[in-house]
Amino acid sequence: MSSDATVKVEGRILKLTNLDKVLYPEFGFTKSEIIDYYTRIAPVLLPHLKDRPVTLKRYPNGVDGKWFFEKNAPEHRPDWVRTMRLESPGSSKGNETVNYVMVDELATLVWLANLAALELHVPQWTVGPRGGKRDPDLLVFDLDPGAPASVVECCRVAEQVRMVLDDDGVDSWAKTSGNKGMQVYAYAPAKDTSEYAKEIAQRLAREHPKLIVATMAKAARTGKVFIDWSQNNPAKTTVAPYSLRAREKPTVSAPLTWDEVEDCEAAEELVFTADEVLERVDSAGDLFGS
Repeated sequence: MSSDATVKVEGRILKLTNLDKVLYPEFGFTKSEIIDYYTRIAPVLLPHLKDRPVTLKRYPNGVDGKWFFEKNAPEHRPDWVRTMRLESPGSSKGNETVNYVMVDELATLVWLANLAALELHVPQWTVGPRGGKRDPDLLVFDLDPGAPASVVECCRVAEQVRMVLDDDGVDSWAKTSGNKGMQVYAYAPAKDTSEYAKEIAQRLAREHPKLIVATMAKAARTGKVFIDWSQNNPAKTTVAPYSLRAREKPTVSAPLTWDEVEDCEAAEELVFTADEVLERVDSAGDLFGS
């Protein structure tokens, strides 16, 4: 019996393949369930992808199999999938430009899910209708715990980041990475976001040396939280809010309330699967950016 299907999504015709293929073996989560998740989360996800070139992390053989990053839009794509060719200085593959997928509509999101693009990563800037890169509109602090530290310690660091931003009159919000850490975001202040984030990270590392580091050296991270300010480099991307992650379970990079951050005392409190995130959105709406 075939597990393929042809569907119409907002007027677009898509052929979906291998729908019963299990992509999260330990959880039994199939491609059809991945497509269902992205379809149902689309109303809150799509606004955060709008005008941002998407880097795909694809797992055609599931989360335990070989995976690859894909920046260039697949050649065999529907003609209605919008792409944007942008300069790519310093590309590791020597390419001067990259033809990115622009996720404007539900059909594109479903098409990507069918490609087993489990993770969607985006920059902190957008592009204009003619392909011009705009200045960063978001500022991000990526909080990465070094074992035995966990997301609990990340929460304590997130509170410190929030206080500094508050003092500067900058509102902030948080989300889990869907992996072992979390991120704090803010709308970009009228200054160099990368330098601004670096200054805050280094300041907090000086003030809290037993908890925080601001350097890349992994040896310095044991039991501490690395504030990765370099995610504000225009060449870098961060996992998008509401994106699935390729873990044992289908966890999601889930927006949080500050009450949840402040109350967190155990790592499992901030692990959310696809179904749980859908329930959160149903009850509380989109918490990202609010």
